[in-house]
Amino acid sequence: MPFDPASLRFDAAGLIPVIAQDAHDGTVLMMAWMNAEAVARTLQSGRVTYWSRSRQAFWEKGATSGHVQELVELRHDCDGDALLAVVRQTGPACHTRRRSCFYTAIREGEPVEIMAPEV
Repeated sequence: MPFDPASLRFDAAGLIPVIAQDAHDGTVLMMAWMNAEAVARTLQSGRVTYWSRSRQAFWEKGATSGHVQELVELRHDCDGDALLAVVRQTGPACHTRRRSCFYTAIREGEPVEIMAPEV
């Protein structure tokens, strides 16, 4: 039986959180949101498509930057209310030109940048 995105548990705004993880080394790259249509588009195209809450529009990762996320596998958690997109990432995942959006650690109560932007 084919997967039905409607089987997922979306929030009141019709969204579900998605973590993107690098298929090669397991690095957590970013967190974003999808609605049912973004899930369907991602599964159909093989390129990860998110829903931009600020722009209220679909956002195919890398469409303008070239930093594409090619879907390897889409997983949902046990409750069906969160997704994991295992991807092959081209270029940096973060708009700050870092490999991951999770480039700031809290160490001894202070924020510390642990990853430099790619050149």
